[in-house]
Amino acid sequence: MRRRYNKRPIKPQRPRYRVNEYIRIPRVFVVDENGKQLGEMSNLKALEIAREKGLDLVEVSPNSRPPVCKITNYGKFQYSQTKQDRLNKAKQKKTDTKGIRLGIRTDSHDIEFKKKQAEKFLAKGHKVKLELRLRGREKAHQDLAVKSIRNFVNKIDIPYRIEDDVKRFPGGFIMLIAPE
Repeated sequence: MRRRYNKRPIKPQRPRYRVNEYIRIPRVFVVDENGKQLGEMSNLKALEIAREKGLDLVEVSPNSRPPVCKITNYGKFQYSQTKQDRLNKAKQKKTDTKGIRLGIRTDSHDIEFKKKQAEKFLAKGHKVKLELRLRGREKAHQDLAVKSIRNFVNKIDIPYRIEDDVKRFPGGFIMLIAPE
């Protein structure tokens, strides 16, 4: 019997924060719920202060020395962190890569049409992957293919930069250009 493998993509784990008794470092830097710095103290004393206020002690910066802990409600802290993560994700600039496929024997009118498409993609801020396919006996004329893809790129009027120069791949050549 064959084994079946689970091919689900692995989600990146958010950092887990240590809370209350799980903070094992003997001395921590403490910030209270209002943002006031209480200074460096033992974790037992910090935990005692948090318990008196009815809140949790959360390790927010474990890599600093001493680690920074905040006195806060852990549930509200988690909620605000996920909300902040969502906002940061929405603000990220997303660039798509659009593809244009050429051939050595592509007609001049088709080249003009594809040039306009590439300019439109570059104007919108997308990267453009130019793919020149070689079929059959065309594979013997690789020099013509490279010349053809370079001529196409030189015809583009909108300012661009070449991210990946002409590269060989099994079916032909690829070139990646991006807007400036």
